[in-house]
Amino acid sequence: MTQAPPQRAEHHLRPTALGTRTWLGIVIIGLVGQIAWTVENLYLNVFVYDTITDNPNTIATMVALSAVSATTAAILIGPLSDRIGKRRVFIAGGYLLWGVSTMLFGFITVDALASLVPAASVVVATATAVILLDCLMSFLGASANDAAFNAWVTDITSPGNRGRVESVLAMLPLMSMLLVFGGLDGLTKSGDWQVFFLVTGALMIVAGFVALALIRDVPGEPRQTESLWRAIVHGLRPDAIRENPPLYLTLAAFAILGISTQVFLPYLIIYIQRYLQIEAYALVLAVVLVGAAVVSVLGGRIIDRVGKVNFMLPAAGIYLIGLLLMVFARGLVPVILAGLVMMSGFMLNMAVIGAAIRDYSPPDRVGMVQGLRMIAMVLIPMVIGPFIGAAVISGADEYYEDLGQLKQVPTPGVFVAAAVVILLIAIPVRALRNRQAA
Repeated sequence: MTQAPPQRAEHHLRPTALGTRTWLGIVIIGLVGQIAWTVENLYLNVFVYDTITDNPNTIATMVALSAVSATTAAILIGPLSDRIGKRRVFIAGGYLLWGVSTMLFGFITVDALASLVPAASVVVATATAVILLDCLMSFLGASANDAAFNAWVTDITSPGNRGRVESVLAMLPLMSMLLVFGGLDGLTKSGDWQVFFLVTGALMIVAGFVALALIRDVPGEPRQTESLWRAIVHGLRPDAIRENPPLYLTLAAFAILGISTQVFLPYLIIYIQRYLQIEAYALVLAVVLVGAAVVSVLGGRIIDRVGKVNFMLPAAGIYLIGLLLMVFARGLVPVILAGLVMMSGFMLNMAVIGAAIRDYSPPDRVGMVQGLRMIAMVLIPMVIGPFIGAAVISGADEYYEDLGQLKQVPTPGVFVAAAVVILLIAIPVRALRNRQAA
């Protein structure tokens, strides 16, 4: 017998159409959150690379530790919100603090610390300060966005509309990149990092107040009554895995996708700008992101019609083809076309897997599942993926000259490594299909 995903009884009665206020909350709060993650995942790496050190292991270490911090936050705050409800408060308050912590990056520079530490260790000290602040920012962001906001989205949706909602959520990272590239990239090129971080942080603070106006907790949602500690560790216990195998197989697929992406994503801008020598990388990313966003939204309805499990392998196949095309793409137009295939496949994967996780979430442990989701989507990928990428970059041993200094540069090998990793997704997906057919 196929195990049906746990569902709230009222979801069968709840209409699949969502109101205007709900959609505004999903889009605005979700988009600003993704803008913050774009800054953290892409531009913070460039900030370190351009102003502190070109050592790829420093970037990999920062990514890994921030992932640990973000996952810890989701593991703690998700179950806490299951117990006390009030996800709205966690979202709004978290965004306010998230914005303040983001602003602080503008004040951490080598020059600022030069008067406080010996010259021989100022680079290490500055890199350490940025990494520690990144960990704090990631903790606050994951509490607000990944734990509370994602749990709220599960609360307000049903299996009949999650494909559409998740396809919109999957599109938001692309739109956030487009907005950051179009509106703020000039500040980074001119080296005005302080204004860059101040503007981003201010936007997040505004989003916190918007959340107070738009977000409403769903009345009557199941709440956990067991101790907080038991709620935190519940999802990691073997009996929880035995009770809901489809959830954990889907999380395994998410982890494989995440590892594959993190092999190249932290180095993507550097690769386009320095290895391919395409200065108009913002144009490349803009075209790719808009196209992939359209594909993601259109794919949402297909996901709801054909079924989430049935759609997983085709989506992974599109992503794999895009990775292989990126290996050989040279020049503006070929890179745009290859990137469009790659990012469309990635977004479709994100949408279908994310929607399936919501379907398989126990109704009284939605917040707890966000911690598991972060382990699969952030912790495991960001601890493993960037170091695979760093090893590939170091092994290629290629450099470019910048103001008389040689700096290591990412190579197409990162896409080859990412393609090898994504092949593993067939294992959990086939297991899901077998359970569905049983």
